[in-house]
Order: sequence, then structure tokens, then C-alpha cells
Amino acid sequence: MAYRLLRREGWTLNHKRVQRLWREEGLQRPTPRKRKRARPADGSVRRHRVEYPHQVWAMDFQFDATADGRRLKFLNVIDEHSRLCLAIRVGRRCKAKDVVAVLEELTSLYPAPAFIRTDNGRELIAQALRDWCEASTTTSTAYIEPGSPWENGFAESFNGRFRDEFLNTELFTTAPEAQLLADRWRWEYNTFRPHSALQGRTPLEAAQQGAAA
Repeated sequence: MAYRLLRREGWTLNHKRVQRLWREEGLQRPTPRKRKRARPADGSVRRHRVEYPHQVWAMDFQFDATADGRRLKFLNVIDEHSRLCLAIRVGRRCKAKDVVAVLEELTSLYPAPAFIRTDNGRELIAQALRDWCEASTTTSTAYIEPGSPWENGFAESFNGRFRDEFLNTELFTTAPEAQLLADRWRWEYNTFRPHSALQGRTPLEAAQQGAAA
């Protein structure tokens, strides 16, 4: 990642030199988190592969807390094709109506997705969200199987980065402060962070190229 960022900024150097300097400075990557994932016995994963931007949006929740121990709930929305983080909604709680409000704001900025991929959390299977999808006429829900997080792999991958690079490094005092910092991190993630799955492009570059195609 450091090598790709330096190359994007115009530095002429190879990855071995970056690795040597990294070690000399005693820098470290976040400790990899070990996950146990139960998979179907036949190894199958029933998940449609996205073919164009805004075909599938993935949504998921993450949790943290402010310095006083009160819970924070983060709703992350990702475009699976470009990996663009469309929204990070922060609050003490997030009900179905709040999820719908986020989707309404996003569909005023972007084309409505064909599918929204989520787990089976109560906020995401609530009638309010189902009603919104039915009213949109273009969007359907694509719920993953209970206990099968790999079926929402793009959201899981994003959540890991968000946890390692943001939640584990920031101390929040209030929910509005957490929202402000999350918005800044989201902008940096979309604009400056090259993604290996996007051939070194940033999510914003991938989204713009996909829209122009």
C-alpha cells in the first residue's frame, strides 16, 4: 500500500526500497485479525457477480463506543462494482426508517441499485425497507443466508479496513464528532486509497471510469 501511494504521488522507486525503509523506521501493519468462517459443505457461494456500477449496493453495521462507554452504530453502504463507499451513517441507534432515509439520500445522488445486499438484521428486514424497495420499482433486496457473512464479502472486506484503519485508531467523544471523522475517512478512502482489486485505482477513479464506459 505504501509503495502504491508513493508511486501515485510521482516517486520513482521500487517496492524493495520501500520495504527496506519501512523496516528501518520500525513501521508495522495492523495485526491481521483471524476469522472463523463456516462455509457450505459443497464450497458453493450463492452470490451474483456484479457487472456494472450501482448494480448492487452492500450494507452492513459496525459498532464502537464513545469515550464514556456509550454505543455507536455505524451503517456502511458500499457499491460492489467500484468499491466506492457511498455512505457511513453514525448514530447511537439506527432503525429501519433511518436506513430508508440514507437510501433516499443516496438515490438522489446516484442511480438506484438493482439489488441491495444485506444480512438478516432486524433493521434490514423490517417492513419499512421492504416497502421502500417495492415503491422504488427498480430495487430489490438480496438477503444473505443467516450465519453466512462470506455472502456479503464486499461489505466484510470494507468493514475490516474500516475497523483496522479508523475505528481502532480514533477515540470519539460524541456521535457528531464520530460522524465528522467518518466522513473525512470515507473521502480519503474513496479519493486517495488505491485498491488492489481495482488494478491500483482508487474507488472514485473506478466509479468515474465505470460511469464513462
